[in-house]
Amino acid sequence: MTDRRKFIKKTAIGAAGITIGATGLTAKSYRKILGANDRVVLGSVGIRSRGKGLLNSFSKMYKDNVTVKTICDVDSTLLAEPVKIAADHQEGNKPGTETDLRKVFEDSEIDAVVIATPNHWHALATIWACQAGKHVYVEKPSSHNVWEGRRMIEAARKYNRIVQVGFQNRSKSNVMQAMEFLHRGGIGDVYMARGTCFKPRDSFGISKDSAPPSTLNYDMWLGPASYREYNESRGHYNWHWHWDTGNGDTGNQGPHQFDVARWGMNKKVHPVKVQSLGGIFGIVPDECSQETPNTQTSVFEYADGKILEFETRGRYTNAEANEDIKIGNLFYGTKGWMEVNGSKWNAYKEREKEPFAGSGLAAGAMVGGDTSFMAAPDSKGHQGNFIDAVRSGNPHDLNCEIEVGHMSTVLPLIANVAYRMGETLRFNGVIEQFIDNKAADEMLTRKYRHPYVVPEVV
Repeated sequence: MTDRRKFIKKTAIGAAGITIGATGLTAKSYRKILGANDRVVLGSVGIRSRGKGLLNSFSKMYKDNVTVKTICDVDSTLLAEPVKIAADHQEGNKPGTETDLRKVFEDSEIDAVVIATPNHWHALATIWACQAGKHVYVEKPSSHNVWEGRRMIEAARKYNRIVQVGFQNRSKSNVMQAMEFLHRGGIGDVYMARGTCFKPRDSFGISKDSAPPSTLNYDMWLGPASYREYNESRGHYNWHWHWDTGNGDTGNQGPHQFDVARWGMNKKVHPVKVQSLGGIFGIVPDECSQETPNTQTSVFEYADGKILEFETRGRYTNAEANEDIKIGNLFYGTKGWMEVNGSKWNAYKEREKEPFAGSGLAAGAMVGGDTSFMAAPDSKGHQGNFIDAVRSGNPHDLNCEIEVGHMSTVLPLIANVAYRMGETLRFNGVIEQFIDNKAADEMLTRKYRHPYVVPEVV
C-alpha cells in the first residue's frame, strides 16, 4: 500500500527548489514544459453526479489537447458509463480505471487530477495529489472542516501546485460582470448580501446496517471518517445529510451562493460573528437517518458591521425577488439593490421597480453612469480556466484559487458549528478559531482514521 511517505519521496523539497518526480526539474523549469498547445493529461476521481459532469466537460476538451487518462471510483459498478462518456468525446481513446485514488496519483504521466469525491475526502485527496506532484481541480466545498482547508492551502504553496476550487460562478461572464458592477459602486456601498438555497427534498428513509456490496471498497469510501458499519441510507448522495461525511444543503448547494455573496461584498477577511438556527421539518425523525437541518438561517457579521445572510429551505417554499430566485443572491446597497439568478442579474435604483442595469440590458440602455463594465469578460468556463492555469503554471491565472475557495467554504462550515452548538459564536479570522469557546473549536477539525490522516505538517 502506497502511503504518504512514498508520495513525498516523489516530490522532494530541497534548498534548490521543488523537485518533481525523478526528473530533477525545479518547479520553475517544470512550468516551462507545458505550453499553450501541450497536452494536459488528467485523472478523474469520483464519478457520480458532479464528478460525471466534470468528466464530461474535461473530456470534451480532447481536441484542445486535454486527455482523461484514468477514471477512479471506489465503487467499480459505476465505472463503465463514465468510461464510455470519455471515450465518445476522445475519439475512441478509452480511459483506464482504478478503484484506489493513490494509484492515480502514482502515475507519472498524469499532470492533474479532478477531485469529485464526497466532501470528507476533498482535503486529504488534494493534499496527497499535491505531494505527488499533481495539480488539482477540487469540487466545492473545498474541505469538510476549517482546519483541513488551511492545510490544503499550505500543500498547494509548499508543492507549488495549481489548485482550483469548483465555484463555477467565478468563470461565468454575466456573474463576473455583475460583481464588477457592484465593486464599481453600482448600487452604492453594499452593506448586506443574502444567499438562498431553496431545494425541497423528501425523506430518503432509514436502513439497517448491513454488509457493503462486494464491488465497493467501503474502507476507502469511509477514508478519514470514523469507522461505522455500512448503511445503504448513508451512502451514495445521502452522505450529504450526515455530519461525518457531509455538511447539509448549507454546505452542499450553499457554498456556491456563499461564494457569490462574499465576492459581491468584496470581503477578503472572515466575519467576526456567526449565528445559525433551524432544524429538520416535515420529515419524521424515526423514519429518516438525516442529521443535518433541512431548514437553516445563518447570519454573519463583519468587523465593519456589514451583514451576510444565508437561508436554506429544504421543504415547500415560494421563491424570492423579481426573478423568482430559489438558488441565487441578493445584494443591498445605499443606492439600490441587485438580484442574481444563475447567470442573469438586474439592479434597481432606490425604490424604482424597473432595472436600470443588468445582463438583459444593452449598454446603451443603461441609465447613466459608466457602462464600460458591460463588455462581458472573456471566459472559457471554469474547467477551461483551470487548464489554462496548469499550462501557464501561474496560480494567479485561476478564477478560484484554493485560498479564495477556502475563504468562501469557511462560511457554511462555521455556520454549521454555530447551529450544532446552539450559540452565537465570535470568530478570530486571523487564526481561524473561535474566541473563548473550546467546544466550538473542536468542531473546526475532526479525529482522522488511520491511514487516512490529514497531516499537521503537509
